[in-house]
Amino acid sequence: VQLVESGGGLVQPGGSLRLSCAASGFSLDDYAIGWFRQVPGKEREGTSYITDDGRAYYRDSVKGRFTISRDNAKNMVYLQMNSLAPEDTAVYYCAAVYRERVRSNLARPHGYDYWGQGTLVTVSS
Repeated sequence: VQLVESGGGLVQPGGSLRLSCAASGFSLDDYAIGWFRQVPGKEREGTSYITDDGRAYYRDSVKGRFTISRDNAKNMVYLQMNSLAPEDTAVYYCAAVYRERVRSNLARPHGYDYWGQGTLVTVSS
């Protein structure tokens, strides 16, 4: 069972990146996926979530800039990030939790079953 993130890198403020999360060893069909981020010295925070039935939720600071989507046929989840700002700099992680649909629960990192290793996003000029 594995989640692997990709797509991170260095981008200028105002730029865009698309992160990908590939699952192997299990099917994402029955899982909600969260994208979290973490900077050194701070707690991991959730940015975007998508339930198994396709509902998406976002934290306020990324609403309108980030879009989470899933392609169950490819066993993939994506995070499109636009209008990036320096404060978006972090290691981004995808995580999967079985059949969770309650928004407040999705925001709790400790409730997730599987985690990826993270991909670094740096927003800087």
